[in-house]
Amino acid sequence: MPNFEHQLLPVNGITLSLYSAGPADGRPVWLLHGFPECWYSWRQQAEPLAAAGYRVLMPEMRGYGASSAPEAIEDYALLTLCGDIQAAMDSLGQTDACVIGHDWGAPVAWHLALLEPERIRALGAMSVPFGGRPKRPAIEIMREANAGRFNYILYFQEPGVAEAELDADLERSLRLLLSDLGDAVLRERPADSRLLDGLSESPALPGWCDAGEFAVYQRTFAAGGFRGPLNWYRNFTLNWQQTEHLAGRQIRQPTLFMVGDHDPVARLEAYTLKRMAELVPHLEQHRLPDCGHWLQNERPEQVNAQLLDFLARHYPA
Repeated sequence: MPNFEHQLLPVNGITLSLYSAGPADGRPVWLLHGFPECWYSWRQQAEPLAAAGYRVLMPEMRGYGASSAPEAIEDYALLTLCGDIQAAMDSLGQTDACVIGHDWGAPVAWHLALLEPERIRALGAMSVPFGGRPKRPAIEIMREANAGRFNYILYFQEPGVAEAELDADLERSLRLLLSDLGDAVLRERPADSRLLDGLSESPALPGWCDAGEFAVYQRTFAAGGFRGPLNWYRNFTLNWQQTEHLAGRQIRQPTLFMVGDHDPVARLEAYTLKRMAELVPHLEQHRLPDCGHWLQNERPEQVNAQLLDFLARHYPA
């Protein structure tokens, strides 16, 4: 592994914890993690990207780790999350960049591409496809589609409820979400269920994460728990209101999208996956066989090969 540098950047009204690797004068590649992960989820991409000459930047996103975790739910709106990365790019003097996001990091990456068509030269996204701005807030659609049934995003909406469950045993919660995500989010059960009800009391670590690596994930959540990360899910209506000016826009940058064929999010987003090419005309899609949601760690060699090939063609170091 490379020697990671660490700095705390005052940006956008918060402190952003940022890890980096690779030559200081290399072209910047931002790697944005999702839920419930951390900057270290990109550990297997950092070394090959740095070795190829890129400046690799891995923030602890707002609400995670040593980055600020504001109290107000609206402080986790999507455009505010984008603003953190935009301000960090400004602070570092970056006039061009590639952004790659996984899970919740993917919507941030998608919207950075819309907001910064000149600065963001190439784009990568994993697991969460781009569907454009819906005609009404997605949370309204979810409530109608899941009436009487459990839905994890609807469960996350009431402040304090999911935190109480997940923070009660941080180690078990993280182990289950990293090893058994499909059961946690797709299992049919009544609407008043909890996320981890019926799952193992002593879950094993997934094969791609050993005890030392898992300790980094635990430290990320030890101080602030799940409150900040869960607040990302509580702004669907505000996100919809604030992105009216982006309605109908296409992603025009060269774009790489990867998803595991066993990813539960891919099942939930099947319709969006089918129509994404209409909204992203310069799209390259890859479905990784026998792979779940945590693809950059489950299949690092395949992911790295795709990333390096894509970058060499569209964003050479």
